[in-house]
Amino acid sequence: MIFTIFKKELLDTLRDRRTLLMMLVIPILVFPVIMNVFVGISSSYQEEAATKELKIGVIGGEQNYIWNELKDIPEALGKKQLIEFKDTASLLTALRADSIDLGMNTGAQFAAELKSMKPATIEVYFNGTDVGRKERAEMYLMTIDEKVKDTRFKELGIERETVQPFNINYENIASSKEMIGKLAGGFLPYIFIAFGFIGCMYPAIDLFTGEKERGTIETLLTTPVARWQILTGKMGVVVLSGLTAATFSLLGLFISLEMFNTIGNQEILDIIHGILSPQFIVMIYALLIPLTIFFAGVMIPIAVHAKTFKEAQSIITPMNIVMVLPAMVGFFPGIELNAITACIPVVNVVLATKELIAGTLDIGLLALSFGVMVGLATLAVIISYKRFDIESNVVI
Repeated sequence: MIFTIFKKELLDTLRDRRTLLMMLVIPILVFPVIMNVFVGISSSYQEEAATKELKIGVIGGEQNYIWNELKDIPEALGKKQLIEFKDTASLLTALRADSIDLGMNTGAQFAAELKSMKPATIEVYFNGTDVGRKERAEMYLMTIDEKVKDTRFKELGIERETVQPFNINYENIASSKEMIGKLAGGFLPYIFIAFGFIGCMYPAIDLFTGEKERGTIETLLTTPVARWQILTGKMGVVVLSGLTAATFSLLGLFISLEMFNTIGNQEILDIIHGILSPQFIVMIYALLIPLTIFFAGVMIPIAVHAKTFKEAQSIITPMNIVMVLPAMVGFFPGIELNAITACIPVVNVVLATKELIAGTLDIGLLALSFGVMVGLATLAVIISYKRFDIESNVVI
């Protein structure tokens, strides 16, 4: 009987274009589109930033030491146009008006400091909202700095190697798989949590509040079927919709990485292929299924209580932020899965997924995370049944 209700509600759900759009189309298309647009814009910007001619204002013009040094830097390090300014006020005015990209000046004691082989002050003016300007200035000044250092070493008769006491080698013992898991692993659970919630939302509202509005819930309740069986059949569709949306979002991400090759790094792609093992997928769904049941159990009491589709949507939609916000913990470095974080819902799923991707997951902590989510899912189902069993909630 539960399966009969499940099949009936599933067919009704699949006839709803809005649900299909949120459950299948958007999850599988959003990442290929976003990632290709992002990569295209990023590549275009990098190319433009590298070839763009910078207008650099220098106070004093050719009378300024920095003018001649900048002039000698080859264009291979970036095209530049030097513009003379008489004072700091006019230079800053031009910089604020975007007439120039950078401003430079030497300190009042620059010549004396340089002659006495002391650190000489160079003032650099830039607009922090223009990305890449400071980096170009640092590159130019580093070139000049190295040139002056070589001159000083020669004057003092010192070999450069004698003032470099250490040759330090840093060796990263973490594997590439661990690096991806720790640094980028928070992105994966964020995806399926967000889309899992959205995938549950519309079927939950439609199968409960929608049926109340359409007046079809009364017909269903007159059948010789227990109330809990009706709830279980409907909830099964809501959970399946959430799982489907999460699955298709991950599939869309995989397609964007694999078919469109947005990463452009074969080594990283090979690591991703190695991560996506049958064991990994099974363990991911072991966490995802109770999480989705928990989402459904939170939404259904609201959908049962709401009188209209609009009312239910206005209450459940803001909850997306509340549920997905803990998933952002995965982006913060230093937060690890332990006995405490394994007991925090949503957070435990995110951190367990990161550890799973990195290959460093402790089975005991996985079991604890799974147990917590199963317990919360069970509690959510019980609350849903209690609300669904109240006649005034079900019938308008």
